[in-house]
Amino acid sequence: MSVEILITAAELQRRLREDKPPVLLDVRWALGDHDGHQHFLDGHLPGAVYVDLETELAASGSPAGGRHPLPELGALEASARRWGINSDSAIVIYDAVANVSAARAWWLLRWGGLADVRMLDGGIGAWERAGGPLQNGESTPLPGNVVITGGHMPVLDIDAAARMPTTGLLLDARAGERYRGEVEPIDPRAGHIPGALSAPTAENLAVDGTFLDPGALRARFSALGVRAGGEVGVYCGSGVSAAHEIAALELAGFGAALYPGSWSQWSSDPQRPVAT
Repeated sequence: MSVEILITAAELQRRLREDKPPVLLDVRWALGDHDGHQHFLDGHLPGAVYVDLETELAASGSPAGGRHPLPELGALEASARRWGINSDSAIVIYDAVANVSAARAWWLLRWGGLADVRMLDGGIGAWERAGGPLQNGESTPLPGNVVITGGHMPVLDIDAAARMPTTGLLLDARAGERYRGEVEPIDPRAGHIPGALSAPTAENLAVDGTFLDPGALRARFSALGVRAGGEVGVYCGSGVSAAHEIAALELAGFGAALYPGSWSQWSSDPQRPVAT
């Protein structure tokens, strides 16, 4: 049975009128922007709950583990219950950056064992363009009872990521200039993991911030050498935009493993080689 990954703004408007609407999660985060909660308070989808990527979708960062290591199961379960998620909840996640940050929550909840998890295609911008209302202020839902089990999406550690170019494909979801080593705004060294291929997340998107259709995504990844049944790993700076790439790969009919430590972990280890 196929798993739905996206929901349109029009479909979400219909779903929110149902007797049991989906839980809405607002992951208003972007690299260098520390005002996500304020953006949420200024205007969010009615009933949405704010999710803090730095503290709820990641454990504390370190050079050894990367900037956004996966959270502990118990911590993720406690957060999901605070968000009001029950064992039978449908979940819709959105952000203001074309789902690049929302995809982290999408991937984590799928990894945690939840199946009915979708992203609002086009994010809050698509909602507003469709005439959807916003509300401001805080949201405090009733606590949920969901159980998070973990291990339901494939993961690579640093050694598996190093081997991936010899056994399959390793895709680098960062911008091309970071892959090439021309710039590095945040991590210790510039460049990429040797053997990795450049596949910027931005190229998964149409001009309006929605995902390209599955056929276009399949053509994109096929041109990079992705094949059905082949091994594929994805990394980025810290395991956030790589989750977006995994969603795009799934839309195209492919599977992929996430390397959560990503470049922030790799570049912090002086023993790991760097290509430019």
